[in-house]
Amino acid sequence: MGETQKLMIAVVGVFVAGFIMVGVSKDQSNEEKEAASQIRTLVAMQEMATQKCPKLIENKTGTQVYFPSKTDTDKTTYVTMEWVGEKDSNFKTASCTLHLALGGVSKLIIDDKVLIDKKF
Repeated sequence: MGETQKLMIAVVGVFVAGFIMVGVSKDQSNEEKEAASQIRTLVAMQEMATQKCPKLIENKTGTQVYFPSKTDTDKTTYVTMEWVGEKDSNFKTASCTLHLALGGVSKLIIDDKVLIDKKF
């Protein structure tokens, strides 16, 4: 078998594999589609919160935070992250809530002082 024939067989194989993958993915039920959508929403909310909340806390306290000590979410509309300050931190506790409907931080509490409280 020549190189040209091998190349043609490989190209045909790629097309066949692609058609098989498309055919298999179309068989998703509505429940599977909803579950996948919910997972994407949760990941997007948590990603947005991990980008915005630490920056806000650093701006307000001067202390950089990394990993929250506690996270709470209903998996569809909000995520709340909490941090506990360390010895050299300028705060004791910080809580940041992000609501998807607002597209940003709706509540920021540092040392029991409410700094941001947006209603929607």
